[in-house]
Amino acid sequence: MARATGDPIPVMNGAETHSSASASEVGSAVGSVSKGRVTAKVSNTKTQGRTSNGTPTHAGRLSGPYGASFDGSGAKGLSFERRWTRPDVHPYDEIQWETRTASIGNESGKTVFEQKDVEVPVFWSQLATNVVVSKYFRGHVGTPERENSVRQLIDRVVNTIAAWADTQHYFATEEDLRAFQAELTHLLVHQKMAFNSPVWFNVGIEAKPQCSACFINSVQDNMGSIMDLAKTEAMLFKFGSGAGSNLSTIRSSKERMSGGGIASGPVSFMKGYDAFAGVIKSGGKTRRAAKMVILDAGHPDIVDFIDSKLNEEKKAWALIEQGYDPSFTGEAYGSVYFQNANHSVRVTDEFMQDVVNDRTWTTHSVTTGEPVETYKAADLFRKMAEAAWVCGDPGIQYDTTINDWHTSANTDRIYASNPCSEYMFLNDTACNLASLNLMKFVKDDGEFDVEAYRYAAKLTITAQEILVDNASYPTPRIEENSHRCGGHRDHARRGLQAVCRHRARPRRPLHRVRQEREAVPAGRGQTPRRRLQDPEGGCSGRHARGLAEGLR
Repeated sequence: MARATGDPIPVMNGAETHSSASASEVGSAVGSVSKGRVTAKVSNTKTQGRTSNGTPTHAGRLSGPYGASFDGSGAKGLSFERRWTRPDVHPYDEIQWETRTASIGNESGKTVFEQKDVEVPVFWSQLATNVVVSKYFRGHVGTPERENSVRQLIDRVVNTIAAWADTQHYFATEEDLRAFQAELTHLLVHQKMAFNSPVWFNVGIEAKPQCSACFINSVQDNMGSIMDLAKTEAMLFKFGSGAGSNLSTIRSSKERMSGGGIASGPVSFMKGYDAFAGVIKSGGKTRRAAKMVILDAGHPDIVDFIDSKLNEEKKAWALIEQGYDPSFTGEAYGSVYFQNANHSVRVTDEFMQDVVNDRTWTTHSVTTGEPVETYKAADLFRKMAEAAWVCGDPGIQYDTTINDWHTSANTDRIYASNPCSEYMFLNDTACNLASLNLMKFVKDDGEFDVEAYRYAAKLTITAQEILVDNASYPTPRIEENSHRCGGHRDHARRGLQAVCRHRARPRRPLHRVRQEREAVPAGRGQTPRRRLQDPEGGCSGRHARGLAEGLR
């Protein structure tokens, strides 16, 4: 999306004093700072993004080979009623504002961030002020480009989304677009909803912003793919996202390479991935990169994986005993590996049953499937527990249960998760998250306002649909999956239902899933990494979640 010039998109109608251009004149948008407000700059061309016959031009297309998955062709657009706002009153004019100082100190009391005279709603807590100003305000502190008001932050994001929506003909009328824009502004300024961090970091700043917080990346057993994963993760971390991968496809340190010699194994490559994550601050901000690393219980290097973080923790203790700084950001922990990722072991029901029945467990070669080493299953489980007791890792992911609950089991298996493990989905996919503050929907009588919550969910999902369509992605495969799983607008209108089913069909019963798994030969306890054939294909769409948390 090219940086454009022209009049700002108004939030209200043309009669309102903030406005000077109609929404139908919108072509593309980026943030532009004005006194007390950020507006989205647009091109004064009604046909921006389209040729004379109405087909999308390059300027109106998304990045990558898949183009805009939705350009409004043949659609009448959404009707959007108002709930909390009025056409003649800006949402900002209905609340009181004040100026504060945002300040953050470290554990020793030293100030590590400070910005004075920032404008925030009076009902925002000081904690919310500190976090939002330090994490999400853009521009260098002390320069004219630095944002200094929550108005600027919210307008930068909302007006950019509205500009994209207009380019894609998302709404039936100009008033529907303005209602959506005003209601979304209300939702955010009142802390009823928050987008994931990459939206705040990048939207209205980057021409093609990375908008999703969570990614699941695949990796293959070759050096090119292993190094590609490092590059992909680096770009994700740079723009404020987290990533998870299952490294069980990489041959173990007990297996030979095709050209001779013994392979390094996934734990060795984890050191490189960890080092990159440690030096890249997410979104150019102060928070660290988020990573999830997973290994199957049947992988020959499983013991090394279980002990990897435990051994590094003991090294940190030794350094602390010698007088090195013991803080989280100090020299002791900064000198050891694996401090930038969560580690998880994937276990099957068969493994857990072997633990209960005190049976043995055999690992199998990645390249040949032959048995490698045999352990007591209970001993491996005990090692996981003891390591987690010392340093918090590894966690456990229950592979059988995860895939029994798979919403798109006909597409492929779920091998990994995002760093927080709440996003479990296919390899090479992205998840755009948003949080709804449930306490904001509790009425004065203590009852939950279901209709208000439904409206907020509809509003949030609509905004996320627009974000996902206009975002950039780090790899062609992730981009393809994002558009294929989110570009079918006839299904995307279903709100909180699955937003992408190529053909609607009921979820398969669990006994059928198990029967199909058992019908395919595999190494003991490990389901094969292969695509389950389904003539119809299919994938579930983007995931959104409602959590009891506000804009933090």
